[in-house]
Amino acid sequence: MAISNLKTLLPQEDGAQKPVKTFKDDAPGFVHVAVKYLPQMPDQDQRTYLFAAIDRATRWVYVEILEDKSATTASGFFKRLIDHVPFTISKVLTDNGKEFTDRFCATGERQPTGTHAFDRVCTDNRIEHRLTKPRTPQTNGMIERFNGRIADVLRTHRFDSASSLQATLKRFVYLYNQHIPQKNLHHKTPLQTLQRWYAQQPHLFKKIPHNHPGPDK
Repeated sequence: MAISNLKTLLPQEDGAQKPVKTFKDDAPGFVHVAVKYLPQMPDQDQRTYLFAAIDRATRWVYVEILEDKSATTASGFFKRLIDHVPFTISKVLTDNGKEFTDRFCATGERQPTGTHAFDRVCTDNRIEHRLTKPRTPQTNGMIERFNGRIADVLRTHRFDSASSLQATLKRFVYLYNQHIPQKNLHHKTPLQTLQRWYAQQPHLFKKIPHNHPGPDK
């Protein structure tokens, strides 16, 4: 498993391209969530899915590799995200996939019923669930750009097992969050940005954002 060149895939250049839409400077707590297929490894009998969340203000990311993308799996991922993040989540943006919403049904588009498993987690935690407009993936462009970097990792590395894939993605997320400054964060890392927000507005946080040992420690 080769991971020495992961830093070349990280967003030193982030902000150089013009975004489809410029977001205002939100405080931590507005997360974008999406799911993507992962390639099937030689020791697997089916493909798995990468669930990813990114905080709009700090670009801090959290990912899990899961076996399916059912509503139950998506809601479980979101519960664990809520428990893991140092800040309080106030809003979440997803696409209109069945794992996230019942906005679309056999008769067409409708208002979400509020009974979908993902929406119930939102209600229980007082989180506003926003949905992208149909057929406009650029609305969730922040997480799509991160998933594009995941695609770069998949394209430029060879994996011989599910564990090697998981280890590389874990290492990538660790570097992304803690060691690579980003232009649109004023050349700070996501973790440094979280710590700056904590120093200024600690009421937004459930716990102090700390540095964590690398995945190889």
